[in-house]
Amino acid sequence: YDEYPMLPAGIDPQICLSRNDRVQPFFLICEQDTVLVNMSGEGRVEFPVGPVRYETVEPGDFVYVPSGTPHRIVPDGECVQMRYKAENPGLEAVAWYCEGCGKEVSRDVWDTAAEIPQEGYFRACREFNDDVSRRTCPTCDTEHAPIDLSPYRWDSVATEIREDMAGEN
Repeated sequence: YDEYPMLPAGIDPQICLSRNDRVQPFFLICEQDTVLVNMSGEGRVEFPVGPVRYETVEPGDFVYVPSGTPHRIVPDGECVQMRYKAENPGLEAVAWYCEGCGKEVSRDVWDTAAEIPQEGYFRACREFNDDVSRRTCPTCDTEHAPIDLSPYRWDSVATEIREDMAGEN
């Protein structure tokens, strides 16, 4: 779930690449519309709210995600996705929903002009892990486990993106 930008700055929309083999550890919420393209592997895109709760994906499938729609990728093995998103995506957020009752447990929102997505993912997950009250469902009191951050490289991807941005100025 690196969401690694594939095009040089100044191109809109931007294409971001991710390769993943486990359930996305949060539901992503983008201020602007995005389109997911499943390049390889199979799985589904889950939506915790709304009339459509999931879309299955296989190679070549496109999933339109309207602005403000929480969603997460659940691969059946290794998958590669590209996400088309605005070069300046505005606000982004991650949210966690209770596996038991389905209610929202916690949410973290940031402005991508100040904090790039990968920085936001990493920070939000660390804060979720560090605060048991953020991991406890306010509706049913279920305490959710901390996220194992070892498989994710958001911090190194963010550093690389920041270095690339500095080199372009």
